Amino acid sequence: MSMNAGGRGSGGRSNSGKGRAGANRSGANRAGQGRSGARKRDDRTQQGQPGGTPNPRGSRGNRNPGGEPQTKQGGGGETRRNSKGHERNRKAVKDRAFSASAPSQRARTADRARAVAFEVLSVVALEDSYANLVLPKAIRSARLDARDAGFATELTYGTLRNQGTYDAILAHCVDRPVAKIGTKILLVLRLGVHQLLAMRVPDHAALNQTVALARAEIGTGPANFVNAVLRRVSERTPEDWYALIAEEAPDELTRLALEKSHPAWVVRSFRQALAAHGRKPDEVEALLDADNASPVVNLVALPGLGDLDEARAAGAENGPLVEGSAFYSAGDLARLESVREGVVRAQDAGSQLVARALADAPLEGSDSNWLDLCAGPGGKAALLGALGAQRGARLLANEAADHRAELVRRSLAPLPSGTYSVVAGDGRQIARTVAGGSNLPEGMPAGVRFDRVMVDVPCSGLGALRRRPEARWRKSPRDIAELLPLQLDLFKAAASVTRPCGLIAYVTCSPHTAETQSIVHDILRKVDVTLLDSGAALRAVARKDEAGASTLSGKLDPAFTPEAPKGATLAEGATTAQLWPHIHGTDAMFFALFRKN
Repeated sequence: MSMNAGGRGSGGRSNSGKGRAGANRSGANRAGQGRSGARKRDDRTQQGQPGGTPNPRGSRGNRNPGGEPQTKQGGGGETRRNSKGHERNRKAVKDRAFSASAPSQRARTADRARAVAFEVLSVVALEDSYANLVLPKAIRSARLDARDAGFATELTYGTLRNQGTYDAILAHCVDRPVAKIGTKILLVLRLGVHQLLAMRVPDHAALNQTVALARAEIGTGPANFVNAVLRRVSERTPEDWYALIAEEAPDELTRLALEKSHPAWVVRSFRQALAAHGRKPDEVEALLDADNASPVVNLVALPGLGDLDEARAAGAENGPLVEGSAFYSAGDLARLESVREGVVRAQDAGSQLVARALADAPLEGSDSNWLDLCAGPGGKAALLGALGAQRGARLLANEAADHRAELVRRSLAPLPSGTYSVVAGDGRQIARTVAGGSNLPEGMPAGVRFDRVMVDVPCSGLGALRRRPEARWRKSPRDIAELLPLQLDLFKAAASVTRPCGLIAYVTCSPHTAETQSIVHDILRKVDVTLLDSGAALRAVARKDEAGASTLSGKLDPAFTPEAPKGATLAEGATTAQLWPHIHGTDAMFFALFRKN
C-alpha cells in the first residue's frame, strides 16, 4: 500500500515529544469521550456558549431562595430564565436571524464522491455484493465527473484492501472492541483512516468531510464519535502507526498480515503456494504488495469481431503479454462504443492467456466441438467462442446457476449466430445434458464428444484479490476444503465427454496448493489423462519480443514440473503453469493442460 503523507499539504502532523504510549489503549479513552456523544445529543455545553444548549439543572440550581432565577453570565451574553427554566423575552423563531452558512448546516452535507464510496461499501458489507459490480453503477447514478469518479474509486478500493490494517489502528483509538462498533459507523471510520493515512487529502479536509458524511448518513451522535476517533488517528503519521502495529505483532506472519492487510491464513497459504510452484517463499511480501496495488484495466478485442483502435485513440496502450489486448486508464469503459457493442471488453491478461492457450494448443484429429463447462460469467467463453468461430468450431457454454447462465448469454451475444449455445445445468451432469441433444449449437450432434474443453472450476478466488479485495475478508480455509471435491468431480465430468486425444484445460484463479498442484496430483491418479507441457502452451500464445522470444520466457516463465504420482502418465517435459500478480502483473491464474488417453 502506498504511504504518501508528504502530499497532504502544510497541515502535516508533528510527532515531536510524543511517545509510543500516546497511541496505546489507555490513551484511547480520550477518544472514547465521544462514545456518549454517539448515543445522545451533547447537552453538556455551558450556558451561553455559541451553539450550546442551556442546562435546566443548572438553572434550577442557581435559583435564589425566593425561587426567582438568577441572571447567568456566559460567553454568549446574558440569559434570563423563569421558574421552569425557560428563557424570558426570547424572540419568536420567525424574528430570529440565522446564518446561511451555519456549521450545523455545513456539517450535514456530504460530498458526492465520499457518499458514493460509503454507499458502495455499505452494499458490499450488508448485502455481500462486490465493489467492481456496484461501483460503476453508483458513479454513473451520481453523475460524477472523471476527477470525482477517480477519488471515489480509490477511496472505495483502498478502504476495502486495507481494512485489516485500519481496524488494527482503530483498536488503539476506541474504548471498545472494533467488532462492537456498528457496521456503518465502522465503514465511515475506515474511509476516514484511508484518507488520513494513504491519500493526498489534508487532515482538516479528511476530518471535516468524513464527519459530515457520518452526520448526513448516520446521525449527529455517531458523527461526534467519528470525529473523536479520527482525531486520535490523526495524531500519528502513517509511518508511526505502521511501526506500532509491527512492534506489537507476535511473529513475522502476523506482522505481514497486519501490515499488508491480509488474513493470516491467506499469508500462510501464499507462502506455501510460492514454494509449491517452484518460487521462493520470501516473495510473499511482494505478492501481498501486488494484491494491494490498483490493477490497470486490461482490454481484449474479440478476434474477428472487434479491434482496439477506438481504445488506442483514447489513450490505451498495447498490453505487454497478449496480442489483441491493451491497458486502459481513461475512465468509464462505457464511453467506448466498441465496449457498448460488446466486441471489446475488460478481461485480465491471465484469463486471456489461458483461453488462447487451450484454443491454440496442438491437437490431432477433429477440431469442431468445444466446451466451456463452468462458463459464468462468460469472459473466457466469449474469447473461446470468437477464436473457435474463426476456425469453424462451435462452442457449448454450460453454467450451473440460471442467473449466471444469463450473464453468459449476454457475454456471447456479439458472436455469430449458430456458433454457440448456452445451457444451464450442473456441470457434473454434462454427459446427461449433451445426450439429449437439445439446446446444442447448430450442427453439434447429440451425445457429442468434445475436442477442446475448458474446466474453469469454482474456486476460492485468492488469485484475484487485487480486483476483489473484499473477498479476502469473506473466505476461510473451510471454503477451500468444501470446494475440492467439486473441482475434482467437474474435471472427471469433463473427461467423460472428451474424445480420445482431446484436450482439457484445468483452470483456477487461485495459487492455493490444494486447488492447484494437489488437484493435478489427484487428477493424474484418478482420471485417464496425460499432463502436457502447460507452460509451453502459455508461452506460445504470449507476445513475442523483438528477437522473437516469448515474453513469458526466462524469469517470467510460469512453468513448473510437478512430481508424478505413481502410475500417472506425463508427457515429455510435462509442466503446470502459474501466473503471479507480482511477477506477471496478472491475476494468479493456474493452468494445467491434459490430453484424454
